[in-house]
Order: sequence, then C-alpha cells, then structure tokens
Amino acid sequence: MTCLGNIIWFLCSGLWQGLSWTIAGILWSITIVGIPIGQQCFKLANITFFPFGKEIQYGGNTVSVFANVLWMIFSGIPLALCALLNGVLLCCTIIGIPFGLQCFKIAKLALTPFGARVVYL
Repeated sequence: MTCLGNIIWFLCSGLWQGLSWTIAGILWSITIVGIPIGQQCFKLANITFFPFGKEIQYGGNTVSVFANVLWMIFSGIPLALCALLNGVLLCCTIIGIPFGLQCFKIAKLALTPFGARVVYL
C-alpha cells in the first residue's frame, strides 16, 4: 500500500510540492551561509516527493531553533501555506483524505524542519 500511495501522491501533488522544496534549496544554496539550509531542503524534498511509509520525529537543540526561526521567516510560511491549502482541497473528498493528511504532515515539517528526524516505517 505504501508504494501505491507514493505513486498516486507523486502524480497528484507530490511533484509540485517536492519541486517547491527543491527551488527553495537552490535559492538558499546561492549564498554561502545558506548552504546547510539548502542541503536540508533537498533532504526534505525527497520526503515530500514520497511521504508514505515515513514518520517525522521532532527534537533539536539551540542551533536548530535558530535555524527554524530563520527558515520560517524566509521560506517556511509560504511552503507551509501551500501544503495546507493542498491538504484542505484533498480532504474535500473521501478518497483524498489520506493524501490530505500527508499534506498536513508536510505543512508542519515546513514550519520546523531543523531538528526533525525521518523514521522509516
């Protein structure tokens, strides 16, 4: 079921959401200071392309809190709003509810990506 869910997700909404994370990573990587944040964007783009079978655990330290604040100001809010809007639209149908829930997981991740850890189920 995970494989089928990931395929349908990628075709319906994962492609454009993953590309938005990739674009954010490229923009962050243009500056030398933003390269670590850009690398995190590329890792999270992989999760966004194929979210089924993965769970996010949150934690972190002082550095991750500072990076999350910086991230939220410049990139996190637009990415979270796009995922939230997509999740609401997908939840309007019964078939789209599992995909909408994945969008909500990605929206939360878009607000605080640093200190988050991916667990493969």
